[in-house]
Amino acid sequence: MRLRLPLLLPAALLLVAAATLRPALADEPLRLMAFGDSLIHGYGLPAGETFPDQLERALDEAGHEVEVINAGSSGETTAGGRARLAWNLSENPDALILLLGANDGLRGLDPAETRANLEAMLQTLGEEEVPVLLAGMRAPPNLGDDYGREFNALYPELAETYGPVFYPFFLEGVAARPALNQDDGIHPNAEGVAHIVEAMLPAVEELLQRARDAAGPAADG
Repeated sequence: MRLRLPLLLPAALLLVAAATLRPALADEPLRLMAFGDSLIHGYGLPAGETFPDQLERALDEAGHEVEVINAGSSGETTAGGRARLAWNLSENPDALILLLGANDGLRGLDPAETRANLEAMLQTLGEEEVPVLLAGMRAPPNLGDDYGREFNALYPELAETYGPVFYPFFLEGVAARPALNQDDGIHPNAEGVAHIVEAMLPAVEELLQRARDAAGPAADG
């Protein structure tokens, strides 16, 4: 027995260390990245009132420990997002909200290019095993019916193909309502963002559950 004890001791210490570390890892908040354009970045909004800020508070009030990372870039197109996605993924998010395409529509870019860029990002996120919520956008009505039909159809079609959590229109209930938008009529004000957060919360909670399921038992505590 005296000869075996030193051999058994390191293994026992490792087991104790693992048991000690496991709760600490489980208590770490999930890292949710909000990836997109000025609607994410918070154009024209005071500090603390951006979509990521308000979403993090709403999740906290709902009992979720989540850090929401603001990975928005004002003026971003789907091409720009595609170019920087890999760099942002180096922050190791547990899940990601993908909101891009509004600037493609405002510039009248070919919807086929928008589709290809979003598809490439969804493929990358799938390869990296990052659960994603795809938030849709709609084309400006002044671009005509043909453009609008092609642009508006690409989000549900991509959702059908890749199976992300899908929120059909990010600005649902806010677009074209002056009281919920800034003077430019495009970007939500703080009250408009609050409306978006409240409406999207169930979809975000579904995304977080996917992230916990992917992480395994440790993420469930």
